[in-house]
Amino acid sequence: MNSLWTKNLIRIVVLILLQVLLFKRIYFGWENFNYFAFLVYPLAILLLPVRTPRVPVLFIGFLIGIIVDLFYDSPGVHASACVFLAFIRPYLLKMIEPRGGYPTQDLGPTKRQFGTNWFLIYTAMGLAAHLLVYFSVEVFTFVFFFEILLKVIFSFIVSYICILLYIFLLNPKD
Repeated sequence: MNSLWTKNLIRIVVLILLQVLLFKRIYFGWENFNYFAFLVYPLAILLLPVRTPRVPVLFIGFLIGIIVDLFYDSPGVHASACVFLAFIRPYLLKMIEPRGGYPTQDLGPTKRQFGTNWFLIYTAMGLAAHLLVYFSVEVFTFVFFFEILLKVIFSFIVSYICILLYIFLLNPKD
């Protein structure tokens, strides 16, 4: 196993542990205003190497989601959102592909490799897609469209701040 995959495996474990041991316990809201969910584990899927084939990414996304589901007692909600994120990841990468294309070597999509602006846009699009699917599947009806939208917006803000803190403070070299 080369160092890139070892690094990604460690990152996946750390993000899952952060999610289930720390962020699951954070309750932020009041009375019936429970629109904040801290979800940082989608970053594990987004930071997989660019040239990873689709099937392993889908499998990794499913495994990450099902592990988080076990701790959240939410059968399949996190797994479905992770599989969706893993499915659209190549399209996101294609939409914001750099001018010269991606390098031929197997690199992770980091701010150091492709620039901070590219990285911020990529993670924002991925996180927003993941949250939209997550909250839609959680409610499983579009009757609560505005409630889903509010949850996506507020959860995006707090989750994105946590992701940026993780990237810029805990992993400044990437």
